[in-house]
Amino acid sequence: MLVRGIRGATTVSTNSRDEILDAARELLDEIVRANEIPHEHVASIIFTTTPDLTAEFPAVAARQAGWTDVALECLHEMNVPGSLPKCLRILMHVNTERSAADIKHIYLRGATVLRPDLAKQSQ
Repeated sequence: MLVRGIRGATTVSTNSRDEILDAARELLDEIVRANEIPHEHVASIIFTTTPDLTAEFPAVAARQAGWTDVALECLHEMNVPGSLPKCLRILMHVNTERSAADIKHIYLRGATVLRPDLAKQSQ
């Protein structure tokens, strides 16, 4: 098995705890579903948010969903002028036999503008 990185991104409309947790849960669930990832194959998950999202750690959604034995980390993205606001991203490290070409990166909601080519694949 190799370790592969799986990316995903989504957006929220307001900086609220509930919206951050709902968006993180939705994105995490969709990455797992689309890539048929067994829980025990996940090595770690890095959650990032743009600096305008501060109401909650997105990793809390993973903990609430039972991801208690996986290394989780929350960070802020660089504050680049003109970048997509209120964006939450995931980088999941997974032990898999899938090729890089078979990995499905997931872009939801307003984050589809970041990678329209991959957003179409994930639908």
